[in-house]
Amino acid sequence: MREVSNVDISAGIKRHINNERRRAADKKFHVNYRGKNLALDLLRVHDDRLSSLGGGKYFACVDMKGSDGKTYDIDFFMAGQPGSMQVTETSVHKINGKPLYNWKEQGGVWKKVRV
Repeated sequence: MREVSNVDISAGIKRHINNERRRAADKKFHVNYRGKNLALDLLRVHDDRLSSLGGGKYFACVDMKGSDGKTYDIDFFMAGQPGSMQVTETSVHKINGKPLYNWKEQGGVWKKVRV
């Protein structure tokens, strides 16, 4: 079996966003953040920031524009096999470029750390 590639991760995220947008009445991607429902449009998937978390889990950063005018960096966490990557969690990482947490590499695996 081949290893998961950046293309697999990026394709899985885009598929997830498009599926969620099709189901939403406003055709936006929605994320809950601190009790607020954020309605978002995809700006870009950071194909240069697709990383392994170990144990068959991966994450990628995605820039999205909110209906409130702010730019959100959303981290998408994924698992699965090549061609069938599934999003398991989303997390607001940055708002207008200001991080809510950071990432640190430890032994080739990325971990969340407080700001």
